[in-house]
Amino acid sequence: MASRTDREYESHLRELRQRLLLMAGRVEGMIADAVRALADKDRELAAATISADALVNRAEVDIDELCMVMLARWQPLASDLRFITLVLKMVTDLERIGDLAVNICERVIDLAGTSHVPYDEGLPEMGLRVQSMVRDAIDAFVERDVDKAQSVLARDDDVDSLYTEVFVRTLELMSNDSSLVHNGIHIQSVAKWLERMGDHATNLAEQVVFLTKGKDIRHAGKLPRDRSASPPG
Repeated sequence: MASRTDREYESHLRELRQRLLLMAGRVEGMIADAVRALADKDRELAAATISADALVNRAEVDIDELCMVMLARWQPLASDLRFITLVLKMVTDLERIGDLAVNICERVIDLAGTSHVPYDEGLPEMGLRVQSMVRDAIDAFVERDVDKAQSVLARDDDVDSLYTEVFVRTLELMSNDSSLVHNGIHIQSVAKWLERMGDHATNLAEQVVFLTKGKDIRHAGKLPRDRSASPPG
């Protein structure tokens, strides 16, 4: 029968997973709301999304504190130690994604009262793809699913391609109409911030690979081409 200490430790592990999922869900919502606020020039939604960032920041602090308590009290080893230490890194990426959503919403507020905004329809698609990358990276982490993590890594190229397309289309519009330059630069910034969100989602997925395979693939660009780290087929 499990001891009281063992039950407390397992309870804390479950709480850590739940807190991480809740934080990730809030960040996903911020991405969606930021993109929708931009499309609709909705200042109220943008302001509400900026306010929601306080919950994400609070979640980062609370999760950090829980991880530190677990490390100090139970001194976990092996996979549990990797799990807890990587959670500390993952909440940093999630918090930064929230900050990028705030950046987008600040641009929405700046642009909402202006005309001649060269809004690009590729931005919602970028937002959807980034949301799914974040969601799948967190699911892969909780489930220790390397295949799902690899799918996130592969999709980052698609987000990069969309960013390039938005940038080029907006640049062409600005070249043909100088009145679009100021607002067009803001739109390009939004696209860049979405692309950076994809990079953070990629960081999350790389951490899943380290958790499950013990392979650090940061800065490598792709997973090692061996059976232990690559999906079958």
